[in-house]
Amino acid sequence: MSNANINLRQAVRAFTLNYGDPIKHLNSLLEQDPNNNIAVLLKAWMLVLSNDGPSLAKARKLIAGLTTDKLTQRENGHLRALELALNNQWPSGVAVLDRHLMEDPHDLIGHQCALRLDGYQGRFHREAGRAARALPFWSKEDPDYGIMLSFYGFGLEELGDFSRAEDISREAAELEPYGYWPHHAVSHVMEMTGRPQEGLKWMDSREVLWNGANCNNRVHIWWHKALFFIELGQFDQALAIYDDEILPVMRPVATQLCNPTALLWRLELLGLDAGSRWQDLLPLWHEQLAGMYSPFNEIHAAMSALKANDCPAYNSILENMKSRGQGNSELAPAYNEVAVPIAEAMNKFVNGDYKAALDGLLPVQGSLWRMGGSIAQRDLIEWTMVEAGIRAGEKNVAMSLVNERLSSRPDSVINARFMGDLGE
Repeated sequence: MSNANINLRQAVRAFTLNYGDPIKHLNSLLEQDPNNNIAVLLKAWMLVLSNDGPSLAKARKLIAGLTTDKLTQRENGHLRALELALNNQWPSGVAVLDRHLMEDPHDLIGHQCALRLDGYQGRFHREAGRAARALPFWSKEDPDYGIMLSFYGFGLEELGDFSRAEDISREAAELEPYGYWPHHAVSHVMEMTGRPQEGLKWMDSREVLWNGANCNNRVHIWWHKALFFIELGQFDQALAIYDDEILPVMRPVATQLCNPTALLWRLELLGLDAGSRWQDLLPLWHEQLAGMYSPFNEIHAAMSALKANDCPAYNSILENMKSRGQGNSELAPAYNEVAVPIAEAMNKFVNGDYKAALDGLLPVQGSLWRMGGSIAQRDLIEWTMVEAGIRAGEKNVAMSLVNERLSSRPDSVINARFMGDLGE
């Protein structure tokens, strides 16, 4: 294998494992071969998937330098998908990748990008079908089979097939012990099935694998560990994770900033006071807002502004969201019908108008997936809805929502707390 191919393989593995530095390998490759189109396209994808304004501008510049009449079929597919993603046409971008992967089911770059773009739209579950289409073309002897299997496991978890998701993800974790997706998928299964003690054991037994500088998503894994402590009623432990583990290593990019925002919001719903942490967090969001285009991220940015008591920042974020809801991108309906109502309801909640907050959130409950993120991430809105019902004195509504939660997590400390607040 040539040095160029070695660097490309190492870059693809680092990108799809979310472990290591793909940029280092891509830069080495491009020094040897400045016209290596797939390396340029992968660098552009990494910028696009970070989904903040400055990175999107860099991605546009990168792909503008490609000589399009010399692209292979694979490269053309990635370029078309990138151009759509850069123009906020995420569903169409995924559709291009899906069609491409039917022709090239071994393209791990395509699988990871489709998975991530689907996730930004609340459609992680689609990876189950995508991986199921591809896996028969793979062999267990293929070097990266564990990566492909890990994509399947996470898709199954988001589909609600928790038993198969856990089995497949544990198998993938054995094959790729440093892989983010299999560890992440098992953590999700533990969260969604109400097994926080097992979740902590899973985290602790593998911490040496995921808690290091090479693990690019360790902030999110720490967030999951904090959720397990919350489910066990150990709120101080969860806050300690924020202070001691998340803040020291968090990068100021929107996809990472959602984690501390969501964690502090949950803890304050439970009665803890985050104090000046909100004021410290909001400036990091300010750096990302220009050019950011993501309902999920912008909802979290709005929540951070509300909690920091920065009304101008909140109003600016809300107006941007409203403007995008009136635009012609494929994301406009998600902004207009889901993201804006959530942001407005969160404002009502923070300002003590719990009845209005509840009335704003209930109509979007069935469409929460459209804000983006995973089921576990969107549960933040469900929590807020329950708490709004309790504080508004809407006992029947709140009880109905808690009953729904109890059906999947009967032993949850949080659900028991909700019941106690309702006098049950």
